[in-house]
Amino acid sequence: MKKTTFIFLLTGILILTCAYAARVYGASIPPDRQDLIPGIDVSQWQGYIDFNRVSQNGVEIVYIRAGEGASYTDPFFERNYAGAKASGLKVGAYYYVTARNSSQARLQAHAFAILLSGKTFDCRPAMDFEDLAGLDDAQVQTIAKVFLESLEAYTGKKPVIYSDISNARRLDASFSSYPLWAAEYGSDAVEDPLYWGWWSGWQYTDAGRVDGINGRVDRNYFTSTILDTSGLVSPNPGPAPTTSQDTDYTVRAGDTLWSIARRFDTTISRIVSANAISNPDLIYTGERLIIPGSQTPVSSPDYRYYTIRSGDTLWSIAQRYNTSVEELIQINDLRTPNLIYAGQLLKIPVSTAS
Repeated sequence: MKKTTFIFLLTGILILTCAYAARVYGASIPPDRQDLIPGIDVSQWQGYIDFNRVSQNGVEIVYIRAGEGASYTDPFFERNYAGAKASGLKVGAYYYVTARNSSQARLQAHAFAILLSGKTFDCRPAMDFEDLAGLDDAQVQTIAKVFLESLEAYTGKKPVIYSDISNARRLDASFSSYPLWAAEYGSDAVEDPLYWGWWSGWQYTDAGRVDGINGRVDRNYFTSTILDTSGLVSPNPGPAPTTSQDTDYTVRAGDTLWSIARRFDTTISRIVSANAISNPDLIYTGERLIIPGSQTPVSSPDYRYYTIRSGDTLWSIAQRYNTSVEELIQINDLRTPNLIYAGQLLKIPVSTAS
C-alpha cells in the first residue's frame, strides 16, 4: 500500500512538473484585444526622423525614449515628441531604469515625471527595466514596484511594463495589474511570461525598416489597452525625493568610470574618492565599486545633451551655447579638457542652451 501511494505521488509530481514546463517552454499568450495597432519605438540612436513619412508608412503609435538613470535626458526626446505629435501619430514615452535600490527607483521615476510634465501623451508611460545585472529577484521586484508606484503617483497615469520574457518571469503575480509590453523576436507569438495571460504590446523585431528612418528600428504591435486618453500630464510632479544611499556595483566588460558615473548620475571624482582608486583609467571586469548616493535632491533637468561633432572644440561649443569652457569642464567632470572626441556627449546648461 505504501509503495502504491508513493508511486501515485511520484506520478502526480511528474505530471505537475511537465505541465509547468510545458507552460513555460512552448505555450504562448494572445493579445488582450484584437484591435492590433502597428507601432515603433525610437531614441537618439535613430537620429533625425521624418515623422511625416513614418506616419504614411502604416505606423500609428510611436514610443519615444525620454531618458535614463537619475537625470539623463535623451537628446532627441523633445525633437521626437514635437515631430511625432505634429505628424498626427499617437505618442508614448518610455524610460530606461538603472536603479539599484528603492531610493534610486523613486528618484528615476521623478526624473521621468519631470520630462513628461506639461505634455499630452496618447499612450501610457512605460518602464524599461532590463539592466538587472547583479540583482536578485527580490531586489528586481522591489525596484520595479517602487518605480511603477512612484511614477503613477507623480503623473496620475497607470504605467506599462516593457520587458523581455526572461526578465518578466523574475517579477511576480502582483505586477500583472500593469499592462505588459513584451519583447520577443523571431517568433510568431509571445511566449508565456507566467504572470500575464495576455499582452498589450509586442515588440517583434529590433531590425525593422520604416520609411523616414535611416537604419533599423524596433517594430511593435499594440492593442488599445496601451492608449491613455486622460490628457495632460501634471505640470508639477512635486519636489524630488532625497537619497544618500550608496550602491554596490560590479564592473562589467566595456565599462569605464565615465560610463558608470553617467549611469548613476555622479562624477568620476566621487567614485575615485569612495573607492580609493589610484589609477582611474584602470578598472577591471568583476571589480566591485561603491557608487556614492546623491547628497541633494534631484530637481528638474538643468541641462541638455550635445553630441560632439568632428572639428568641435570646447571653446566653439561654449561660444555656440553662450556658456564658458570652465563651466563645461566642471559640469562634465572633464579630466582632460583638451581631449574630446566626435560622438561624445556633453552636458550643456539649459539656461544657455535654449
